[in-house]
Amino acid sequence: MWLGACASTIGTFVQQFAQSWLVYDLTKDPFYLGLDLFLGQLPIILFSLVGGVFADRLDRRKLLLGSQYIQMLCAFVLAALFYRHSVRIWEILSLSFVVGFGQSFGGPAYSALLPTLVPAEDLSNAIAMNSIQFNLARVLGPALGGLAYSAVGPTWCFALNGVSYLAVIASLLMIRVTFIPQKSKEAILESMKEGLKFIRQREGLSALVFLAFITTSLGFALTAFLPAIVQTVFRRGPETYEVLLVCSGAGAIAGALIVAALEKLKEHGHVVLLTLIGLGASTCAFALNNRLPLACLLIFASGATIMASLSILLSLVQLIVSDQMRGRVMSVFNLALRLGIPVGSLTLGKIIPIVGVAPALAGTGLALIGFALYFIIAMRDTAIFQRSVRESV
Repeated sequence: MWLGACASTIGTFVQQFAQSWLVYDLTKDPFYLGLDLFLGQLPIILFSLVGGVFADRLDRRKLLLGSQYIQMLCAFVLAALFYRHSVRIWEILSLSFVVGFGQSFGGPAYSALLPTLVPAEDLSNAIAMNSIQFNLARVLGPALGGLAYSAVGPTWCFALNGVSYLAVIASLLMIRVTFIPQKSKEAILESMKEGLKFIRQREGLSALVFLAFITTSLGFALTAFLPAIVQTVFRRGPETYEVLLVCSGAGAIAGALIVAALEKLKEHGHVVLLTLIGLGASTCAFALNNRLPLACLLIFASGATIMASLSILLSLVQLIVSDQMRGRVMSVFNLALRLGIPVGSLTLGKIIPIVGVAPALAGTGLALIGFALYFIIAMRDTAIFQRSVRESV
């Protein structure tokens, strides 16, 4: 499963490299970068909670396979459009929406399936390993995307992504699933309400969901608008964009490894808040910097801190829910993660033309620091922010 997911994610980042660059190149407007991200996340906002209900009722492997087929088809359609030299911006945006629809059902199924593949005592490390494969792909994907884009053009970037889905499909057909959800005749809306009720009643869980939203809405601003930063601040081309993405991915791998090393550290909740402060500081420093070597170090630090915080948040949530509720709870958590990206991107896409890239990014960094300090004070008496993950359970 790890190998299949890694291969597929590499393909996704190969396509993302080409797609982000081409969207900005076609429009010369950072708003469309935000709009592309927004439309990719909109179906997840609309259908993720329904996907969580299905993940608690159906075979999660089959649900995930259906999601992969949809995303693979979209990649091949985009490759065909570029091969014919007839692609238009609305076609790219529409396919982003369809991919998001597939992910709205695949995301909760994957999050619910992963913990059933390992013993409970190994779950934190499994989550860290999953973060490592994702961020290893963040390093390799842009590098391969840059090579493919320069050597053979964007068509092959999209085609390679389509082929990469075969790896995760093959792995899903090979794994042995030990937990199959029980079918239920309960109304979908009632099942959704049950999941939301569980989140409200579990101490600290609502705060973790909100922190996930804050982390992605403010923390991903740096990478979301990197093409605009490269062209307007550093005045360079796709090669520099590739280098900065690789540095960000390498930092994220380091962050995931640190999480694995700190598995037994007390006060996991406070570690999340401290890493958010580090993320805010590195984002502010990047915004005020115009030297490329220092930018590489700062975006490495940004990648490390955002992945460390997200990995710990995910571990905390996964360890306090049962298999029967996991799909619904994780759909809400994933919704918070996903909702933050388009909200932050679309907002900054409008703010940047008014105040400029550097002030907008510095503002997101300061906001992250402010939220983290607030939670350090406001949640200091909450059990999940005081004890280790296993003690909280």
